[in-house]
Amino acid sequence: MDVASPARAAAPEPAAARTRRPLLRWGIHAGWVVLLALATELRVGRFGFHPSDQGFILAQAWRVLHGEVPHADIISARPLGSAVLHVADYALPMPLFFGSSFLSMIEIIVATIAFATLVTRRRVLEWGPGMTAMVAAASLINLNAFPLMAWHTVDGIALTAGGAWALDTGLRTGRAVARRGGLALLGCAVFVKQSFALAAVIGVLWLLLHPATRTGTRRALRLVLDLLALGAPGLGYVAWVGLGGGFTEMVEQLTGGVPAYGERLLGLWLEDPEVLTRAPVRELSFFAAIAVVLLAVRLPGDRLGAAGRVASWVLVLAGAAAVVWTIVDGRFTGSSRWADVLWWIVAVSVPVNAAVRRKVPLPGLLVLATGFMTSLSWGNDTPTLLTGTLALTALLLLSHVVPPRPRLARRWVTATAGVTAVAVCGWVVVARHDQAAYLDLGHDRLTEDLGAVSRAMSGIRTNPSTFTYVRQIRDCLDRFPAARTAVLPDNAFAYPAFGLRNPFPLEWPLPLEIVGDAPQRMLDTADALSREGGYLVLFQTVPSRVLATGGPVPAEVPAGTPVFTYLGLERAIQARLTGRTVTCGSFVGKYAP
Repeated sequence: MDVASPARAAAPEPAAARTRRPLLRWGIHAGWVVLLALATELRVGRFGFHPSDQGFILAQAWRVLHGEVPHADIISARPLGSAVLHVADYALPMPLFFGSSFLSMIEIIVATIAFATLVTRRRVLEWGPGMTAMVAAASLINLNAFPLMAWHTVDGIALTAGGAWALDTGLRTGRAVARRGGLALLGCAVFVKQSFALAAVIGVLWLLLHPATRTGTRRALRLVLDLLALGAPGLGYVAWVGLGGGFTEMVEQLTGGVPAYGERLLGLWLEDPEVLTRAPVRELSFFAAIAVVLLAVRLPGDRLGAAGRVASWVLVLAGAAAVVWTIVDGRFTGSSRWADVLWWIVAVSVPVNAAVRRKVPLPGLLVLATGFMTSLSWGNDTPTLLTGTLALTALLLLSHVVPPRPRLARRWVTATAGVTAVAVCGWVVVARHDQAAYLDLGHDRLTEDLGAVSRAMSGIRTNPSTFTYVRQIRDCLDRFPAARTAVLPDNAFAYPAFGLRNPFPLEWPLPLEIVGDAPQRMLDTADALSREGGYLVLFQTVPSRVLATGGPVPAEVPAGTPVFTYLGLERAIQARLTGRTVTCGSFVGKYAP
């Protein structure tokens, strides 16, 4: 026995097995994330294209890639953090627009995982197949009817979720790299869009209130380094812009836009209380009533015995039904305000969870805060891109207030149920996109591959009218080559798709995007082009809404055809340019070789 004991103590096999298993599990999780993102892009993301905002962020990233300085060379109502992040899209080993959409779906899935990890307080490696499948289903619901493309709101959600996940991990494990990396990500979130400034505030509060920051030696130095990590992205951005001569312009542009306050989200029923009786807002009324009864059942603890436990689970299932029915009633349409209803359902779930467990669920508050930040938007003022996370958070918060149930189902049963949920959510998302892609037609009418026009757009399918429109831009570029080329107004995609250098400081001169001294700078650029030559400026005559409905695109238009404009700026630029008037396809242009 004395001889055998040292041999058992020295045996390394169990430790080696424990080392290999986490790596395998991480590999499995990374694999399903990549496979789900790729499948979504292949079946949903690449179908449908519109020249307006699909390519907007990529066009800004194209400028950054060529050394242009935000706000000094590029006018923007938002910080250009997303443009910096999506420079990485150009390094992907796949066509640019396809790869960029694929990367955006990766962001959506990873953000969903991060929020679920925080709410459940369980590491990803501890998830079973059922929980993993539920998160995958929530990722698909987060996408719902939104187009897969590089977008600052997607970036803000991903940075907020990933930053909070890393920060929480670092605080719990004492790992400075994870803690400061999470703070840096939260600092980056501020610079993709002003509405995510709250992410930095959350990071500071999370850091200061956590017990780990109030113990140990050299606490002051550690806190200073942590705050420097949080502020480093902002300091770097401001220094870059300042050294490039754009500090004053940055202040004017970032403070000159139309503000968004989230009033539609916060006042969901205030203007018309009767909506609480109509779909899908009526599900909020139903859920609130369930929450009140659940509180009455759970606050006494286990004093109600078996009847209380059964009633608790029945109420939780009824609450889950309300969440699911909100999604069904919402039909993935922004006008139904289904995302707002889910946000308010989480707002009800948080105090219920806190009252029963005697502890505020901070991750639930983080999800609420992220939903509010997501709703601060000009065009989509609702937390639609967080709907799956909102639904899953509500379900998890409710499930945490009831007594643990006995494990009645084997793992294969929960796995089958989870896979079924993923299949159903996937089918609904595909059906919604097939019905009508974002600003494009139904799936059966997306018959043209834009790869025939530009290799950067290989695999992207659209309707024949949009294809003709894009091909006409390509033909114009071939007929009238120039070192500096602009396609105004709704064609930001053209710059990265065709490798063009836009001489104007705006990619997409929408009225809301025209901030600071943008009109004068656009006109000054036109004057400079007239003096220097070497330019081609194309003006669209076909309104963007015509392309979205597959309307007619003329094969040729007369030189005097009125150009499409929002505020008359395009006509003013056209009048100032002294080059010769040219036409090609549906475009009218000014050209000076």
